[in-house]
Order: sequence, then C-alpha cells, then structure tokens
Amino acid sequence: MTELNTLKSKLTEHLDWNQARIDFLARFLLAIIPAQSVNLSRIAQKFPGTAQVDSHYKRIQRFLRQFPIDSTIIARLIAAILPLEKTWIVCLDRTNWRLGLIEINILFLAVAHKGAAIPLFWMTLGKAGNSSTQERIVLVRRFLEAFGVEKIRFLTADREFIGKKWIAFLKDNEIPFRIRIRSNSRIRSARGDQFMAARLIFRGLPIGRAMVLNSTREIWGMKLYVAAARLQNDYVIVVTDFDPENALSDYLRRWEIETLFGCLKSRGFNLEETHLTSPERIDKLLALVTLAFSWSYGVGLAQHAKQPIRIKKHGRLAKSIFRKGLEFLDNVISNMIIKTSEFYWALRFLSCT
Repeated sequence: MTELNTLKSKLTEHLDWNQARIDFLARFLLAIIPAQSVNLSRIAQKFPGTAQVDSHYKRIQRFLRQFPIDSTIIARLIAAILPLEKTWIVCLDRTNWRLGLIEINILFLAVAHKGAAIPLFWMTLGKAGNSSTQERIVLVRRFLEAFGVEKIRFLTADREFIGKKWIAFLKDNEIPFRIRIRSNSRIRSARGDQFMAARLIFRGLPIGRAMVLNSTREIWGMKLYVAAARLQNDYVIVVTDFDPENALSDYLRRWEIETLFGCLKSRGFNLEETHLTSPERIDKLLALVTLAFSWSYGVGLAQHAKQPIRIKKHGRLAKSIFRKGLEFLDNVISNMIIKTSEFYWALRFLSCT
C-alpha cells in the first residue's frame, strides 16, 4: 500500500523508532480517524491490513503494554507540525470521568491556538480530585525542559490552580501568568491594615463591569496585580504579575482548552469510551490520540483558509476547525482508492512547518 508507506516515511522524519513501531503508528492513525473512538475494538476493526481483527486488537494491546513513549519527543513533534505562534499561551486544566468505580483524571498542559488548545504534555493522576502543586510543577518543568521559558507568553488557569507554593514557583521561574482566584481568597486591603475576601473588595462593582486595582496587593505573601469582572451571581477575579489591564481578556483564552476536551471526547475521539485504567497505558493512548488530533487540526486550519467555515448568527463557526479536518481525513481515508491525491495533500500537515 503506497499511501501507508508514504505515511510511514513522514513519521520516520520525526520519530527515531524502529520500523515495526512506525508501521504500527501509521496504521493506528489510519484506523482511529475513521473509528473516531479510543475503543480498541473499534480501532482494530478499522486497522488496515490483511490480518484478522483479533490480531490487530492484540497488537494494539501489546504496544500500549510494552512500548515506552517519550512524551517530550511527542510534544516536539506536535509543535513542529502545527503552525503555532512564536510565543505561546499555555493553558493548564484537568478533565475527568468515571469508568465504573474508577476515576479517570487527567491533567493537561496545552497551547491555545485559534479557538482550540493543542495538548503538549499530560499526566494521568490515578486519583480523584484536584491535582497537587507538585504534579503541576512536574508538568510545567517538562515543558520548560523541552521548549524553554522564552516560549511562554503567559500561563492561564482556573481557580483550581492556586496557592502560595504554586504561584511562587511560577514567579521563581519567570513564567508570566493570568490565574483566576476564588472569591473568598484573602487579599490585603488598600490601607494595608487587614486581609479581606476578594469579593468584598469588588462588592461595589456593577454587574457586567470590570476593574483593575490601581496597585499591587499582597496575596499569599506576594505582591500581585488584581483585576475583576462581576457576573450575575459570581465574580471573575484574576491575579497576574504583569500588564493587569489585559489580564481578564487574556485569562479568557483558557476556554480554548475546554474546546480541546470536547474534541478529545464527544466531538472527536470519544475518550470516555476507553476501557483502560492503568495511568501508564492511558498516557500512551493519549500520545497516539494527540497525534491524530494534531493532524486533523492542521488539516482543518488549511481547509478553513481555503474555504472559510460559515459563521452563525451568534458569531461562532458552524463547525469547529478540528471537526472540519477530522471529517476531511475520515472521508479521504475511507475512500483512499479514489482520493489518493487528497491523501497526499493531507500528508503535508505531518511535515515541519
């Protein structure tokens, strides 16, 4: 199969794997995109080749059980094949679901890009609930070792990702940040004589309005800028270490990681359909899924540039860029005999940008 061999050649440009592993990865990508599921049985049914479905299934299992994947190599590959900006908005968030009595809980570090986020590093936590400060630090350090702090325009995260040790780590490593805090977080008052809940400082703010405090305030023993917007029944309060006037609008870029979770789940690869529970195997599966996501997203960006997706009245795209790319690849792979030229066009987006 000439198309399969060409795909293998593209992957060999990036990965120093033996040919058996490259062959597996190429076939896996050609299977998971039309399967649109991480269920191994469904992927095995789509696997190209003359072997029986049961043989394909066992091959996938062996790969996830035996073959180590270097997460840094995968992250660098993804960054190479996608047209990311010179500096990156880094989002940190967590997604979770239950498989019977087992909690599947994954911490992601991703780059916000044109409405979605591109996953670079992740950690299956093997527990329920929030990530620890140490787990976040481990994930960010992986990023710093791979790309350097100069790649980070700023890091944005929600109220779960707060605390003295965590913010001190970001400041010590010169990582700019826009992080939402809880409304009951204690902030030193303007007069400096007491600490008070953040919401009390902004209680006079009208609904729908925003403001930035005119000087830094002490929070967790550190001097930080504070910006806030008042919602109908809540506040969005963001702390930052630079340019507070743009803190709220910058913080909103974190929603792009929510779009990513939708792509990995119900609007793409149905991640919740996995029956895997081992954190190590889930991490390996995510490496494969992330490559399929990145290829689809790159194709979708190119398709959108050629023929822009229609914008609905509410201002959103009628179809996501990722979904446009995924559907294109699905159609091409499922009709390879008559869509060979389209397949070779799509392979361009597995090359370095």
